Amino acid sequence: MTRRIEPRRIQPRRIQPRTRSRPGRPEVRSRLLALAAAWAATRALMLWLLAHNHLPLLGHGGVAGEAYRLYARWYGVLAGGAYPEGDPLWQYPPGAGPLLLAPGALPGLTYFQAFVALTLTADIVVTVALTRAGTRPGGRSLSGAALWTAGLPVMLYLPLVRYDVLVTAFAVIALLTFSRSTRACGAFAAMGALAKVWPALTLIGTPRGRTTKEAWAAAAVTTAVLLGTLAVLFRTPFDFLRQQGRRGVQIESLGGTALALARRAGWDGTVRYRYGAMEFVGPYVPEVAALSLALTVAAFGALLLWRTRARHWSPATPYDAALSAVLLFTVTSRVISPQYMVWLLGLAAVCLTSRHTTQRAVALLIVAATAVSAVTYPVLYQEVVDSTWTGCLLMLVRNGLLMAAAVLSFVQLWRGTAAGSRRSRSLSPEDQPKPDDSESSGPERNPNPIPAIFHTKD
Repeated sequence: MTRRIEPRRIQPRRIQPRTRSRPGRPEVRSRLLALAAAWAATRALMLWLLAHNHLPLLGHGGVAGEAYRLYARWYGVLAGGAYPEGDPLWQYPPGAGPLLLAPGALPGLTYFQAFVALTLTADIVVTVALTRAGTRPGGRSLSGAALWTAGLPVMLYLPLVRYDVLVTAFAVIALLTFSRSTRACGAFAAMGALAKVWPALTLIGTPRGRTTKEAWAAAAVTTAVLLGTLAVLFRTPFDFLRQQGRRGVQIESLGGTALALARRAGWDGTVRYRYGAMEFVGPYVPEVAALSLALTVAAFGALLLWRTRARHWSPATPYDAALSAVLLFTVTSRVISPQYMVWLLGLAAVCLTSRHTTQRAVALLIVAATAVSAVTYPVLYQEVVDSTWTGCLLMLVRNGLLMAAAVLSFVQLWRGTAAGSRRSRSLSPEDQPKPDDSESSGPERNPNPIPAIFHTKD
């Protein structure tokens, strides 16, 4: 007798509902409302501090003076159709001109008021861009927007009176548009680089192959068009090159910290205001400056070596590489001005929008360095100028945190993209990423294993 085999009934697979929140759901709306409330409260505090910047602990009015005196003076020169010529304080690429002219387009305000309004607008743009990136489906997080919202006021009111927030906005937008349009990424990076050079480093992490060619070609074309336009509209657009090369060793740089300690040990160098910064003058200063340049070259070589050895790109690799590159160039620079922390906060925030990032611990170090930097300038800046033990200790801690962040960032970047790394996705540079690619939308994992201070709450 032949045994009859009943066909096996296949049970339909039960699909578990995703726990990933979508924009518009109550829990996400509550987080967005909390983020908006935090932004409004912290920016109101920053404006209050700016209104009271004449207080001794807030700099005796000197911090805001750069905007309402120096920037306003440059505005008058630029409005006349020329870049500042022979001015040792003008050390910015031609793209800085339109940014410093922009406040004049706001009617009914003084130049200083319009400038602050412009920096606040750029701050809003960065916050909105980070928030939108953090609410996209698939491995995204609002931690980046929370970091920017909470981190910027750590610098007191300084970001409101420097145009670094404007430049950082170009870098942030360049990185966040990369997955949608590599050409737009290159164009925004070029616009930022024309204002302050460093946003060009946002392109260091583009995957080799067609993606890099498209992004870098768009950057080159944008740079050529804008430079040509500015050269036609303004006189002496490249005079800044003569002033930039004469800069020495700023007291807040890594080399400056070494010289401050040498000063405590008996070195007879002095501090002098030169080229828009407090710099050391005396024996061995040129050698320290040359060593800083050598370290910058070495950092550039390390980044090139990483590009040749990297085998796997995750969706966060362009973000991580940009942060690592800017950190390396910052810590090896002859100048580490307090407003440089704005750049690092912006790039760290971009990294935290992705669960694939390797830079979470680095972001924490940057926030800590930012807090110490706010104490050194403007609160206890005279201690730093005088190279007291307090000033030396503050700079040792701040620059030590930045150095640790730079080393950790590069190590994590290297490990995350090396062949065989468990953290890297098995995608070749030619395959990852392409325009319009979104991040993985697999099972939800906890994308934010960082302290709760950077998480928005329901």
